[in-house]
Amino acid sequence: MRLDLILRATEIITLDATRPRATAVGVIGDRIVGFDEEIAGLDAERTLDFGDACVTPGLIDAHCHTAWWGLGLAAIDLSRARGLDELYALIAAEVERLDAAGDPDAWVHGTGFNQAHHGDRFPEIDRLDALTGGRPLYLRHTSGHASITNTATLRLVGALEPGFENPVGGVVVRDGEGRPTGLVEEAAQGLVQALLLPYSTERLVEALDAATSRYAAQGITSFSEAGVGGGWIGHSPIEVAAYQAAAERGRLHARAQLMPAIDALRPLTAHAADFHREGSGAGLDLGIRFGFGDDAVRFGHVKVFLDGSLLGATAAVTEDYCGHDHNTGYLLDEPAVYRERALGAYRAGWPLALHAIGDAAIDLALDLIEEAQERYGRLAVPCRIEHFGIARPDQVERAGRLAVAVTPQAGFIGPIGDQMADRVGPDRAPWLYRGRSVIDAGIVLAGSSDLPVADNDLRRGMQAAVDRRTDSGALLGPDEAITPEEALRTHTEWAARATGRIADVGTLERGKLADFAVFSASPVDAPRIADLAIVATVLGGRLSYDSRTTRKDA
Repeated sequence: MRLDLILRATEIITLDATRPRATAVGVIGDRIVGFDEEIAGLDAERTLDFGDACVTPGLIDAHCHTAWWGLGLAAIDLSRARGLDELYALIAAEVERLDAAGDPDAWVHGTGFNQAHHGDRFPEIDRLDALTGGRPLYLRHTSGHASITNTATLRLVGALEPGFENPVGGVVVRDGEGRPTGLVEEAAQGLVQALLLPYSTERLVEALDAATSRYAAQGITSFSEAGVGGGWIGHSPIEVAAYQAAAERGRLHARAQLMPAIDALRPLTAHAADFHREGSGAGLDLGIRFGFGDDAVRFGHVKVFLDGSLLGATAAVTEDYCGHDHNTGYLLDEPAVYRERALGAYRAGWPLALHAIGDAAIDLALDLIEEAQERYGRLAVPCRIEHFGIARPDQVERAGRLAVAVTPQAGFIGPIGDQMADRVGPDRAPWLYRGRSVIDAGIVLAGSSDLPVADNDLRRGMQAAVDRRTDSGALLGPDEAITPEEALRTHTEWAARATGRIADVGTLERGKLADFAVFSASPVDAPRIADLAIVATVLGGRLSYDSRTTRKDA
């Protein structure tokens, strides 16, 4: 027998209890067929020898926004501005570029705004109007849960008309005199998005190509796209077609699991015996549900937004935010509406992925999951709570009892950990984006970046999960620190369990997909995971990234 590939390294960490370590792995097609003595004496078409490097299962980002980030790569990068004068200068330069290009209708786009970089101040709408003239402006907050606009944009969405009403789950923020400030929160962003959507399939393919080629450079071989096809998070009603096209053209450089936004689901009626003998549910046409697809692109959980963001103080909490009297954030719809829609999706075969950052939203998420399980039984794949941002001790215990998976972003701790702690105060800060208590409660802890809210350098995120240190040097919930091996498992084995993909990815075993991340040294034993380099990434037995040659296999 001749193998397609033999991959060698001084250390291969499999995360499989039956064979924790190896030095060689054999591949036929895109699957692992054996290790070490099992492939001894066999030849291969290709050999990859990484010497003293360390090979692990390919990394999984269990919650990110790939199309959003890819599209934003062409926008103004507002994250590098410090002080509003720098931000205004970036906008002025972009307006000058657009004027020189001779396109009077082009929008001014920016991404990555964080008020913490500007003394907790937002841009003044009058100044933005002076800079942009009649051009519409759309600057996205780093959280994704707010945007900054100008008068031209607000006029286009009708926000200046008498009798304008905020949409359900969102706000066009106004000052004390009722004049818009330019800040648009949560679902109200959909008013602006409606002017830009849908993006063409070709434009989305370009964005996916640009984004996932960068994923490969981070060791990422699989990701979950947290919301497609509907609501303010979607980019096109045929968004899935862009992922399929990208895969068919070799322009998707990591495996995509797509979470349809619940707004993309519609009522379905079938035989009276279907949908747990209720005859109706909520889903996609033809009864397509979780798991449909192939190894390149398939459907995941259904994504449901329950509340907003911590940075914007719109996440639903049970106690006021510090410095914000009488502000406990808000749910984006009524609990009764969520109950009807979530239960309809669950009984149609869609496990739930409930965005819940504040503890009030987490209460609702747990209520919905518990009722779904009691009425319709547990699905083979766990329901998920996305972010699990401010989780009280009683909620951790309850989530363990319900066998859910959670995706708190350890990567937030460094760049925005101080901001988050200031929002909730010292009594609640130890509850933020937990780690150790989640594992100890028996909850599946899945690693994710929430890109572009934070970057997708998963090594930095794993390091933050281990040391819990903010960029100022403060410790955020030090009792929640986990071990380096556990940090690696959050982005491999445990992420695979949370996404329902453990049969194919997450550990290195015979029969599983040949997806590997190659580190410059062991992420389990190195003094700092964040200091390691990604040497190469292998997707299905083919190089998707190689730092030594900057090449990819055909």
